[in-house]
Amino acid sequence: MKKGGRSVISREFAGTLIMDFFVAFGVIIGGSIIGGMGALLIGKPPLSTIHDLAASLKIWALVAAIGGTFDAITSLERGLFYGTHADIYKTIAMMCAALGGANAGTLLIQWITQEQISP
Repeated sequence: MKKGGRSVISREFAGTLIMDFFVAFGVIIGGSIIGGMGALLIGKPPLSTIHDLAASLKIWALVAAIGGTFDAITSLERGLFYGTHADIYKTIAMMCAALGGANAGTLLIQWITQEQISP
């Protein structure tokens, strides 16, 4: 996809989107499974704990994937007040990629535990 001789999505930005997706995915999967192991050690039901952790870790997976909320808010501010709309689009794309990774991780945990996750 080229626009005026320039690539609309650079190779580096595409790599950032992929990294955001998998970081959020990893936070959900890793946090839930390790938390389930902790639940097993203290005598709580591990599958139910894994299910609950997957649902409650979604926001933290998003924050971890985009590198903290301050950078994202600063990028949005620059886009709104200084007219650099590319920053807004990039930040929204990064948030969508991270949300997709967190959702994919949650769905995988739902499939593993065979429990229904309500929105």
